[in-house]
Amino acid sequence: MTTTQPDTAQAPSTTANAVLRVPPATPAAAAAYFGASLAFHTDPSDVASALASGEDPGFVLIDSRSTESWDQGHIPGALHLPTALIPTQAERLLDTSVPVVTYCWGPACNGGTRAALALAELGYQVKEMLGGIEYWIREGFEVETSQGRQRRDTDPLTAPVGPDNCGC
Repeated sequence: MTTTQPDTAQAPSTTANAVLRVPPATPAAAAAYFGASLAFHTDPSDVASALASGEDPGFVLIDSRSTESWDQGHIPGALHLPTALIPTQAERLLDTSVPVVTYCWGPACNGGTRAALALAELGYQVKEMLGGIEYWIREGFEVETSQGRQRRDTDPLTAPVGPDNCGC
């Protein structure tokens, strides 16, 4: 597999600071990269907004963690489909015409990425929810457990506290 370097505005400088040692990509290259990134990823706030809209969100949310992890708490409305079971159960549970959003534990876990790959290889349109259930919880959204639905306080380092959105 051949990798290419991003189209940059100028040659690398030996005197630039660490941020600019490798110059930023051209605006066209940056637009292509960030546009592609949004085609592959979503975030907890956007997923929560879509699920809370009262309308069909247009996607199925998949929790790819183990049964024990699912039982600890999961996003209400998510479908439990552990990554290892995707090859044998996805066709029975999912419609290939409906996009899928996967999640796992959090940013230090690539389980949601592995689940997204497995689904894409089976022909599903898929996005990964960045931050996983960790950031879902840290942003103050409800989780469902065997004791019912629970919500923790919003972590002010990850999301706005109160009804306002972050503006992004």
